[in-house]
Amino acid sequence: MKNKKTIALVAHDNCKQELLDWVGMNWRKLIEFKLVCTGTTGRLTAEKLNECMKPAGIEDQPDLTLLKSGPLGGDQQLGAMICNGGVDILIFFWDAMEPQPHDVDIKALLRIATLYNIVYGCTRSSADFIITSSLLNGNYTTGKSEQIDFYQNRELSHI
Repeated sequence: MKNKKTIALVAHDNCKQELLDWVGMNWRKLIEFKLVCTGTTGRLTAEKLNECMKPAGIEDQPDLTLLKSGPLGGDQQLGAMICNGGVDILIFFWDAMEPQPHDVDIKALLRIATLYNIVYGCTRSSADFIITSSLLNGNYTTGKSEQIDFYQNRELSHI
């Protein structure tokens, strides 16, 4: 993991306010990083960061990349970024009580985050632990997932 990490922020509609509250509590730390967000979450996050930065006299814009909305391909864009080493940390406040029309994309995103062994949190508590971790600002090597090695080196002699 590089020194200036990339943090992805994603929230389902029923969880957006909770994520925005979390961003408001942690904005000073978040603006130190590259941020990437899906659709509406990204727009709202940018507004929240600017709202927090302005009174503090910070005029620079946060380093924030907007992807498509999750159901419109944003989850898949984010998954591709993870596969290519472009995301170090995923903060994903997902709605565990509401069925999502793009549920398969959500499962795929979490599977990729696990497979590529990136740090991710899906609750405010886990996000709090991540953002306050002493490992956040230094170099950290996650190591390659054994599952990827196994898959790439599997025996195919029967084919």
